Amino acid sequence: MVTLETIWDAQNALRGVARVTPLNPAKALGKNVYIKCENLQLTGAFKLRGAYNKLRSLSPQERERGVIACSAGNHAQGIALSATRLGMKSVICMPAGAPISKIEATRNYGAEVVLVPGVYDDAAAEAARLAEEKGYTFAHPFNDPAVIAGQGTIGLEILEQLPEVEQIIVPIGGGGLISGVACAVKSIRPSCRIIGVQAEGAASMAASRTAGEPVELPTVSTIADGIAVKRPGDLTFEICQKYVDEIVTVRDDEIATGILALMEDQKIVAEGAGATPIAAVLFNKVDVSEKKTVCLVSGGNVDVTTLSRVITKGLSKSGRIMEITTKVVDQPGHLLRMLSIISETGANVMTINHAREDQDSDVNACMVNLVLETRNHQHIADIQAALAAHGYELLK
Repeated sequence: MVTLETIWDAQNALRGVARVTPLNPAKALGKNVYIKCENLQLTGAFKLRGAYNKLRSLSPQERERGVIACSAGNHAQGIALSATRLGMKSVICMPAGAPISKIEATRNYGAEVVLVPGVYDDAAAEAARLAEEKGYTFAHPFNDPAVIAGQGTIGLEILEQLPEVEQIIVPIGGGGLISGVACAVKSIRPSCRIIGVQAEGAASMAASRTAGEPVELPTVSTIADGIAVKRPGDLTFEICQKYVDEIVTVRDDEIATGILALMEDQKIVAEGAGATPIAAVLFNKVDVSEKKTVCLVSGGNVDVTTLSRVITKGLSKSGRIMEITTKVVDQPGHLLRMLSIISETGANVMTINHAREDQDSDVNACMVNLVLETRNHQHIADIQAALAAHGYELLK
């Protein structure tokens, strides 16, 4: 149902609609590493490709009735923009917890948004109900041949931009993106390894591979909301079994570090799902030492408030900030003495809280909590050693 020919056809249909996104070297990640910047796609993510390819294939009667979809945000925006361009009504069911920026962007592209309590799968159930009730055509975000073919155009672009590519790392939620990319790339360059990466708290495709059939996770929890899917599609699972060489998982703190690394080293803003391939490289889940490797950054639609929290988590994971709590004698000069020790290590005090009333402190002591700006994990160890050498007990 998904073939190289259908992907080529999708590529022709998307000319003038979707951008050909850049493929940039990422030397900070490794001499052989490149980034495919789908965060620079229209709507801020790759989903426009599959969404438009799906909607342009509908009959006049289906277009007249309108389309409905479910999404955490990126497929929603792709469907909304595509439907508006094609003169169709669109209704999008979104998880109530989806980032506000994605909800508002979807509305701004012309869709009617229905917020559903729960996660993606709950939104999918409501979308299916409304499709039955109202007669809308349901546009599945990943388990659809036309959608998969549209996403596969990314694989064709990678091969055109880097013909010698040997390895591509792709985020996996429901599996539509990696299915399309894998089908396109393996059909032309069978030796190229396709590696999927999932958030540890939402690794439904990895669990399904282990089970040998699609399975549904009881719950999913990850900062990568774009890939928080309980169950992969039957079609995407089948394609992944055929073409995907390996699936690895990354933790949320590793994803946060990946987002931070993209911002600092590549000047790229990525959402959690888009940063998972970078996290896989940074934390040695995938060996990139010898193979020319492309990390597919699938999207950049991250909510600003979420980004702030993610940056803090990423700084902590990479040893760029540390928090300490210790007791200080409650007499003039003792706080200055401790701060002088910290100053000599080269750390910068970001916040300080000095509390006499703390129930854990001695009568003649007070509790001091500090957040410090540091260089790396070795710097943190040096600060801890310097304080310990001067008799300070670190409580945190």
